[in-house]
Amino acid sequence: MLEKVLDSALRKGIAHGNLRLVYPSGRGETYGDGSGPPIAIRITDRSHMRAIALDPGLAVAESYMDGALVVDHGDIYDLIAIAKSNMRPEVSTPGAWFQHLRRSVTLAPLAHAVGLKAARANVAHHYDLDGRLYRLFLDGDMQYSCAWFERPDMTLDQAQLAKKRLVASKLLVRPGARVLDIGCGWGGMALYLARCCDAEVTGITLSQEQLRVAEARAEAAGLADRVHFRLQDYREISETFDNIVSVGMFEHVGKRQFPVFFQSAARLLAPDGVMVLHSMTQPSPALYNQPFIEKYIFPGGYIPAVSEVVPSIENSGLLLRDLEILSVHYAETLRAWRERFLTRRDEVLELYDERFIRMWEFYLAGSESAFRHDHLHVSHFQLAHDQERVPLTRAYIAEAQARLVEREKLVPDYARLHDKARPELAPLRRDAS
Repeated sequence: MLEKVLDSALRKGIAHGNLRLVYPSGRGETYGDGSGPPIAIRITDRSHMRAIALDPGLAVAESYMDGALVVDHGDIYDLIAIAKSNMRPEVSTPGAWFQHLRRSVTLAPLAHAVGLKAARANVAHHYDLDGRLYRLFLDGDMQYSCAWFERPDMTLDQAQLAKKRLVASKLLVRPGARVLDIGCGWGGMALYLARCCDAEVTGITLSQEQLRVAEARAEAAGLADRVHFRLQDYREISETFDNIVSVGMFEHVGKRQFPVFFQSAARLLAPDGVMVLHSMTQPSPALYNQPFIEKYIFPGGYIPAVSEVVPSIENSGLLLRDLEILSVHYAETLRAWRERFLTRRDEVLELYDERFIRMWEFYLAGSESAFRHDHLHVSHFQLAHDQERVPLTRAYIAEAQARLVEREKLVPDYARLHDKARPELAPLRRDAS
């Protein structure tokens, strides 16, 4: 009976593609019109098939994690991609089962109120994992946010350096400026601003592990007198800063805290200051919960639409001086992370078990697919109190980038990345869809 339920849902929902599914009974069926690369999967037991047939929203991910949904040909990204490509309105009109499946493969958890205690717990859930895990798949500077592939032949390390350069150019940092880095991660952006912009930087994080690593990096770089890190929430800061930067943190704020975040930023930013916020965004507000991301990856997180962010900016008194959308750059970043992660799978297995590895692979593959197929993107919001603090045209960005390149060439960690592009794993995936 359940095989018939799932078979019917797949026949109605998969109009294009080439998917072969072997059921627990041993019966095999093919779905789609045969176009595209073949994908072959198996469901190995009836309990997981029952869960997938009745409510795939979380069951698809958990079945893959448990090893009960096995991909024999292709990989989990290919399976997610074929599902997403058949969810587009111009392809088909998904039934109820596919609507539930959408929740499993979309990176869009619903809004929550995130207080101080919950914020710390949520950050610890993800960022206090063994630091060796992140070193296995991130770039050398441990940038856990969207890179900027200014050129298609860039390596991940070069693209992450270009991202820091792009953000710094929009900050309009003056020598000696006091900069606040909200959600400083492992300290890469703060160190860059000190090295290349002569800034005094205070980085704040809610992760004990990130704080430990960031402080050690500042000490090793000889910058401990100009770069300081704290275990602190942005709502607890009282000083004023010439610049504020926040890269990849806003997704953890929670929609109900948007007004508080921007009111805090307005209070902390000097009258002639400039702020740059780098955040994931989506085309429209989320309409449903994403149970996998909420349960296993980013509890309490929320990816906003630009339309949800701007009202809180306006009500804070800050001026939105520039808005830039980075489209598929995060998909390319996630592709690089996933390939690095899988290449070093045996090393990850020394830290975590097979179930964790499959969970992380599903997270990276699902996120990459969301940025390729669901029109998710990254937005740069440039904010200021004084509209004349930012030049009249955007020409200053390229000019600042050129100056920063020359400064980077004086820093050994950055200078080596200005060599000609080197092959790094597989070429970037360029999906036709």
